[in-house]
Amino acid sequence: MDKPDIKSPEDIYLLVSEFYKKVRHDKELGPFFNNSIKDWDAHFEHLTAFWESNLFLETKYFGNPLDVHIKVDKANSNSITELHFGLWLNLWYQTIDELYQGEYADMAKRRARKMGTFMYLKIFEARNQ
Repeated sequence: MDKPDIKSPEDIYLLVSEFYKKVRHDKELGPFFNNSIKDWDAHFEHLTAFWESNLFLETKYFGNPLDVHIKVDKANSNSITELHFGLWLNLWYQTIDELYQGEYADMAKRRARKMGTFMYLKIFEARNQ
C-alpha cells in the first residue's frame, strides 16, 4: 500500500507525536524524556516547528537543541551513550516507515541520522569542558 509523503505541519505533528509515544514507553529512552519534559503538548509543538524548519526550510523554530541535550546529559550523570542515539534513530525510522514514504520522509531520516551523530559528538565534547 502506498503511503503519503510528509507534506504539511500536520503530517510532521503526527510523526512527532507517534514517535514520542514509542520513546516514552521505551525502557532505555523513556526515563531521559519523561524526567525532562513536563509539558508534552508544548514539546510536540516545538518539535513540529523544528522539523518544519528542517524539512521545508521555513524559519519556524527558534532554540538551541544542542544546549538542551547537553543539559539533559549532565542531569543524568553524563549517561547518554551512542546506544541511546541508535535506539532513538531506529524508533524515528520505524515511525516514518509506518506513516510515510517519499522524498521528505527520506530526508527526515537522513537529517535525523546526521543530527544524532552531531549531537552525540558535541555532548561527548561538552563532558570534557
